[in-house]
Amino acid sequence: MTNHTKYRILEIIPGVMVWGTFALAIVLALVKPIWGIYFIIIFDCYWLVRICYLLVYLLNSWFKYRRTIKINWLEKVKKITGWERVYHLIILPTYKEPLGVLQTTFTSLINSNYPLDKFIVVLAGEERDQVNFLNNVEVLEQEFGNKFFKFLKTVHPKDIEGELAGKGANATWAAKEVAKLINELQIPYEDILVSNFDADTCPHPEYFSYLTYTFLNQSNRTRASYQPVAVYNNNIWDSPAIIRIINNSTTFWLFTDLARPERLFTFSSHSMSFKALVEIGYWQTDIVTEDSRICLQGLVRYDGDYEVVPLHIPVSMDTPYTGKFWESLVNQYKQIRRWAYGVENFPYIVWQMWGNKKISFRKKFRYLWNQLEGTYSWATAPFLIFFLGYLPLYTAGKEVKATVFAQNAPITLQYLMTMAMVGLIFSAVLSLIMLPPKPKKQPGHKYYLMVLQWLMFPYCMILFGSV
Repeated sequence: MTNHTKYRILEIIPGVMVWGTFALAIVLALVKPIWGIYFIIIFDCYWLVRICYLLVYLLNSWFKYRRTIKINWLEKVKKITGWERVYHLIILPTYKEPLGVLQTTFTSLINSNYPLDKFIVVLAGEERDQVNFLNNVEVLEQEFGNKFFKFLKTVHPKDIEGELAGKGANATWAAKEVAKLINELQIPYEDILVSNFDADTCPHPEYFSYLTYTFLNQSNRTRASYQPVAVYNNNIWDSPAIIRIINNSTTFWLFTDLARPERLFTFSSHSMSFKALVEIGYWQTDIVTEDSRICLQGLVRYDGDYEVVPLHIPVSMDTPYTGKFWESLVNQYKQIRRWAYGVENFPYIVWQMWGNKKISFRKKFRYLWNQLEGTYSWATAPFLIFFLGYLPLYTAGKEVKATVFAQNAPITLQYLMTMAMVGLIFSAVLSLIMLPPKPKKQPGHKYYLMVLQWLMFPYCMILFGSV
């Protein structure tokens, strides 16, 4: 059996598990409906317990987040000897982003509570969008070119053999290009923190100070990625309810993982040591989810001696809202689908980490389990809870339906789902607290809609989760 075939088998396993679960649920409903009823009640109990303990992690991160954003981190950083040696390299891969989006991002950078003469900002464009990109660069250079230590532009060539057109390939090209300047300036790689941001990422004013403080106090600082809280507040007031729910849910999922660093992956906009980035071999250029893959590359490169450090501070981005409802839903679906491609990390973990005896079994199993269980439950749970779980109640024969257990099953399921609503209540409240100030053009009753929108959550789980 060739290596290609073996790897392909690993790629197939998650899909087999998902479709196998659906098939088993249907078979049980038709052949052994009483077993199916037992299964769904046990599964719903498990899901209720899971919601409760995730809520504990969510609130833990939430309170840390609220404390973190109130602190002047630059004052704390300045008390650390040698802090002024740290430079921040900010890479902004862009493709067809409007000028207004980029101007908002750059404005947030210059509003940072950190010396801008320590910023090296790289706007990374694509040859496929070269005319639009260069027009944007011309305006941005006039507005912001003299604000930073260095403001650079790079153009990623199209159709490079072996590359997949996307953020990873663009960011890697930009990082390699800026490395030439860094070598000329003779800045030590270990003194540079690189942040790979989406083009619409607006970091909190304290982000770079907090990042620097965390970095300097980390015992193994260069062998770590630093993951902030991703929020989608840039255009949240304009976005439709269904899109607000999806993006708020993503933020709350990240909150729960920030409280559990042992299962934390890098996601979307993140930071890391430039020294590690170069030694790892930059972001992978032939996959969709280079953002989550980079921390796994670090684990492989350093034989498990790599970690993802949580940053309880936000970076705000845009939702996929374009101004048109149906077009925005399509964009939202594509964004979630891109995140779901993270399942490609499962075969990578098995292939690259499992045979490495220098990485502890516990760490290998933990990452493998977190990746596989996360994507598996994401794909299966909504369908099992809202559809397939009720199938045995309809397919059961008269004898089964006559039992006390079968007659009470719908009531039991209803109670379980009602108790699970506590998670939705907390989500509604927290999402309201996290909202940016309401624009004057928005009516006052929009606040009520921001709460009531969470009634649509089950449908969002199915359409933009399982599907």
